[in-house]
Amino acid sequence: MIIGALISGAAALWVRSSYKKYSKQRSNSGLTGAQTARMILDRNGLSNVRVEPVAGTLTDHYDPRSKVVRLSEGNFRESTIAGVSVAAHEVGHAIQDASGYVPMKLRSGLVPIVNFGGQLWTPLFFLAIIMGVSTGIGQLFIQLAVIAFAGVLAFHVVTLPVEINASTRAYGLLTRYGILSATEAGGTRRVLTAAAFTYIAAALTSLLTLLYLFALSRE
Repeated sequence: MIIGALISGAAALWVRSSYKKYSKQRSNSGLTGAQTARMILDRNGLSNVRVEPVAGTLTDHYDPRSKVVRLSEGNFRESTIAGVSVAAHEVGHAIQDASGYVPMKLRSGLVPIVNFGGQLWTPLFFLAIIMGVSTGIGQLFIQLAVIAFAGVLAFHVVTLPVEINASTRAYGLLTRYGILSATEAGGTRRVLTAAAFTYIAAALTSLLTLLYLFALSRE
């Protein structure tokens, strides 16, 4: 679990440093994140999907229920390599949604499970520690924690292809539509690669946590 936390921390530092670097570099196209998202959506027949600002930094996301691409205020209003890259990535999720991308459907179906399991496994874990892992009741709580956390791991595993595919789509769209030049595309690749690594780190951390819980359940 400590190793997983260190990996997740390193991933977070990488994505923040990459984002910070390229959020200071202006895009030659002059397009803001909002304009980039709108252009790509319209070119892909998704004029029904709205683009809205959302407070915070790196709070960008696509809401499949409301059909809205929400971009953090800086990315929404400014014309930077990072902002354009993030906007294209979120539009990639909108395209996935419209095309019925199967991993995205699976992830949406797992949301209620991961929310429930994510809230349940921690108190079960601590109850097992309090009761004694080697006792019968302690083993029961640990086994229930394993089952609850398995849903969390499944969510992170399914998230990997969703996020990697969205980043691949984003890179292809930005270069195909000429929104970023060849030299700027290198920055896009670094930002998207760093972001993708955070999801790999999250999945690895979840796997290590589940293995730890499973080891306790075998005592």
